[in-house]
Amino acid sequence: MTDLRAAASAAGITAGDILDLEPLTGGTYNTVTGITLTDGRAWVLKTPPAHPTGLGYERDLLVNEATFYRAAADPRVPDVVRAQLAPAATGGPYLLMTRCPGQPWTSVSDPLRAEERLRLRGELGGVVAGFHAVTGTDGFGYPAAPLGPLAATWREAFSAMTDAVLADADAFGAWLPVPSARVREVLAGAAYALDDVTRPALVHFDLWDGNLLVDGEPGNRRLGGVVDGERMFWGDPVADFVSLALLEDLAEDTAFLTGYAAGGGDAEFTPSVRLRIALYSVYLYLIMLAEAVPRGYDAEQLGWLRAEVGPRLVAALADAEGATRTRA
Repeated sequence: MTDLRAAASAAGITAGDILDLEPLTGGTYNTVTGITLTDGRAWVLKTPPAHPTGLGYERDLLVNEATFYRAAADPRVPDVVRAQLAPAATGGPYLLMTRCPGQPWTSVSDPLRAEERLRLRGELGGVVAGFHAVTGTDGFGYPAAPLGPLAATWREAFSAMTDAVLADADAFGAWLPVPSARVREVLAGAAYALDDVTRPALVHFDLWDGNLLVDGEPGNRRLGGVVDGERMFWGDPVADFVSLALLEDLAEDTAFLTGYAAGGGDAEFTPSVRLRIALYSVYLYLIMLAEAVPRGYDAEQLGWLRAEVGPRLVAALADAEGATRTRA
């Protein structure tokens, strides 16, 4: 486990510079600590768990997160202050970054007015379009290379990603609403659609409301930050459409899509896009179900997964299979 004060010292922060160290909640994997400096600056320190037992793709997540922030270069994402990412580095790996203003959208106590929510979703659309305009130069997949080197094609990268999470589900004995062999069969049959993706775009893949910070007074709030980029990969920008409307359909979010198009994003829901969204939905739902075991979810959490995520996984598989049959 990283010594927080030692990590701060490595970043040039002396003990006298630190006004406060505050554990931050809400994360589900890395340890997150807020650092307030005596000069008023606010930073965030992330360190990996001491004995990680997670999914295969979760190895060296801090590498992905640092890559995302540096590539995005947007004022609403943290700036990397200093990063020590090698697992065997003295003192352990860590990521030190600036702290964005605001609180998670999910924690806003004052209900957002309808017009305010629409404005914020439009603002978010423009920000995400900016992310998606960034192109990777080394290939497709996770920068941390937990599943192997970046791939030359998106089909190769995404196939490795889904193979890995299905292997995790099997290894952990995670509950799935259909056999993993059946999932593999549907994914393989629909993989042709992945060949439509030829540019490795910057994808966050965890853009649910808990990772969106809202800042300002009620009625005049703005998007303060987009955080937790640790699940990012270089791939199909359409993949972000899944977490942006978690358990819903982004095609119905007119405000977001208007902002996305204004920011230069392609928001046309072609048959290929629809099929790929189904594939990325399958991937996300598999992650949600497989991670329940190593994270030790309780009965209530497991019940929610079975009731809410299980049926949606089945529906996404049906959508993918239906599109494949139509093509045939």
